[in-house]
Amino acid sequence: MIDLLKLRENPQEVVNAIKRKDPNFPIDSLISKDNELRKLKLEVEQLRTQKNELARQGQKGVTDELKEKAHQISSSIKDKESKLVELEKEFTDLYLHCPNILFDDVPNGNKESNKVVKTVGEKAQFDFEIKNHLELAKALGWLDFEAAAVMSASNFALYKGDGVKLVYALMLYMFNNNLKHGYFPVLPPYLVNEKSLECASNFPRFKDAVYAVKDENLFLTPTAEVNLTNMYRDHIFSQEQLPVRMTAWTSCFRREAGNYGAHERGLIRIHQFEKVELYTICNPENSAEEQDRMIACAENILKDLGLHYRISLLAAQDTSFASAKTYDIEVWMPGQNAYYEVSSVSNCTDFQARRAHIRYKMPNGKNHLAYTLNASSLALPRLMVAILETYQQSDGSIAIPEILKHVSICMN
Repeated sequence: MIDLLKLRENPQEVVNAIKRKDPNFPIDSLISKDNELRKLKLEVEQLRTQKNELARQGQKGVTDELKEKAHQISSSIKDKESKLVELEKEFTDLYLHCPNILFDDVPNGNKESNKVVKTVGEKAQFDFEIKNHLELAKALGWLDFEAAAVMSASNFALYKGDGVKLVYALMLYMFNNNLKHGYFPVLPPYLVNEKSLECASNFPRFKDAVYAVKDENLFLTPTAEVNLTNMYRDHIFSQEQLPVRMTAWTSCFRREAGNYGAHERGLIRIHQFEKVELYTICNPENSAEEQDRMIACAENILKDLGLHYRISLLAAQDTSFASAKTYDIEVWMPGQNAYYEVSSVSNCTDFQARRAHIRYKMPNGKNHLAYTLNASSLALPRLMVAILETYQQSDGSIAIPEILKHVSICMN
């Protein structure tokens, strides 16, 4: 959530900032409801004060006039409290839908204004007619979408044979990479409650994208970012304990409402996928450094795998809801003839921390909201696509990168 104090003290500055990111968000309505809510709360407090004063007067003797005044005030309090409950609900819902405020150096505009800041490697060249990952994996017997659809639904993947081995080799390699970069391992539950999704900024805005477990008030996690945000909900760190750097390997589940285009067949966009997440809680002044650290950690994977990629600073309207600044790492997929995002590295400032009450204590004893950052390191399906399409051979086989052939868990 954004800082309400800043909204009240510099409303026009916040209005301009929010409209830069989401021109359709009714920020003026949020300001109006905030003013209305504060005014109504003050009126209720004043009426309660009057009621208490009448009660004190009544100790000296109750008159008909006092009874009538007390009745009128009690009726007004009841009426205003009822309005207060409804107005608080309306305000909170709107407040939770308000996006984070961007950093000044984020470009204006939408996707077309994203700025490529770095390109690494060259596009793979072939002297034969190449195939896409779906054609390659089916011929090799590594993927079976038809069987997955029978046992689950469309847009689920079933891996087989060496495809399964590649999945686990990649996940273990990425996990080890993150450990070596100083991220602490976490294995969280896959089911999360509604409050956890609200703290991580998924609810209420993206509720339709999450799978619900009926009658349990639990949900399948859409990303380990949710779990890691809530590890320290309502926690106060000492300044010396920060930064806290974590990594988690989980399955992720997303409904991804809407139709899939022909260009997003196969593993490009599916409902369940494996992902290794990076998550950091830090002091505000260290957040830029921590974002660079995350980018370097994710980049290391792509460099080791010999994949061509680029890094883009996302423009205002392409930056995610909770983020103040996001870099996308996009890998080249020859069979798609396009770049696809395999990691979004986001600085969420105090947006999630305010929802989750994640704070740290300064030497002067005052508590301040921490900053949170997150990144994929990396999302597995699209990384699989890049490897299959980049390392395909003329006979349809895949030249697996050497670094994946002897992967084991790092216990050091």
